[in-house]
This record gives sequence, structure tokens and C-alpha cells, in this order.
Amino acid sequence: MNPRITELLNRIKALEEELEREIATRQAELKFRLENHRVRFEREVLERQRQFKVGLLRYLAGTSWRHLLSAPIIYAMIVPLLLLDLGVTLYQMLCFPLYRIPKVKRRDYFTFDREQLAYLNLIEKLNCGYCTYGNGLIAYVQEIIARTEQYWCPIKHARRVLGGNVRQAAYVDFGDAEAYRKELAELRKLLEGEKAESPPHTG
Repeated sequence: MNPRITELLNRIKALEEELEREIATRQAELKFRLENHRVRFEREVLERQRQFKVGLLRYLAGTSWRHLLSAPIIYAMIVPLLLLDLGVTLYQMLCFPLYRIPKVKRRDYFTFDREQLAYLNLIEKLNCGYCTYGNGLIAYVQEIIARTEQYWCPIKHARRVLGGNVRQAAYVDFGDAEAYRKELAELRKLLEGEKAESPPHTG
């Protein structure tokens, strides 16, 4: 890989680690900790949160007609999401072993923790769970496709792509035919050597 790109990726990794430390500091300020994947708030924090909980009847009474009108459309999207989930999961189960690509672990992409917030009512918790599933699914699917792309066509695009997967930084430069023929096998080997349980890191 280009040394300059490697340097930039290392800097991005350092910034991500700094961000994680800042998030941990903020968690301490909000007086909660993680124990066995469960969020634990201090008692007085929970009591304070409950003061901000809006009951279901008051919540529904204050709901905009636009929200009520769009709710069936939003919730109907669960059907294509579930079909996508099933299709992509079956694809990696059947094809990844043939390519010796480690399978993407679902648990790394779905974090259902907002239901533990005492200030959310049942509808808000349901909405949060839905968004968690949708966003987690897209990230999970993107990583499955990214691993497939690294195996079959690890070539950068000529133009900048918004929302491109983090793996693309390591791909062969667009138009560099010689490097593509030389590095394809190496990029496949790198993929085979990854741990299945770890999501990709920018660095």
C-alpha cells in the first residue's frame, strides 16, 4: 500500500482511539457503566431520568398528524429489511467458506441498549430498537459486501465515493493494471487472515 495512505490510516486510527477515550469520559460524567453488555446507571440518575418520561397517552396526544401518517410506511420497511438480512446472511454462509473469507459476526453490528433508558416510553423504545436494527443491518450488509469486493475487485474508484467502505483505502489505485495483477492475491490473503469476530478497523 502507498506509504502516505498508510500514514493517514494510522492517524485516523489514533483519532478513533481518542474519540473512544472521550466517549468513556462522557459516560463517567453521565454516571453509567457497562457490565456484561448491560448498562448500569446509578440510582439517583435513574430516578432523574424517570422524571423526564412521557406517558403513552400524553405522548400519543402530542404526536403530529404527519408522524401518524408516515408511521405505517416506516414500519412497513421492516419487510424489505428482513428479506435483505436473510438474503445476505445466507449468501455469506454459503459463499464465504468457498472463498475462505471469515464470516461477519452479527453481534458486532447490532447494539440494542436504548431500551434500558428510563426516560423512554414503550413506543420510543420500539422506535429506537427499529432504528438500531436498520442501521446495524446496513453496516452488517456493507461489511459483507466489502469483504466480497476485496476478494473479487479491490480497485479504488476514479472519483470520491461518499460513504465508501473503509477497506477501499487499501485497494489498488484506479488504472494501475500492473499493481492489480500483482496485489490481488495478496489482498485476498489478507482477507483470509482476518479474525471473523472482529469488525474492520480503519487502520
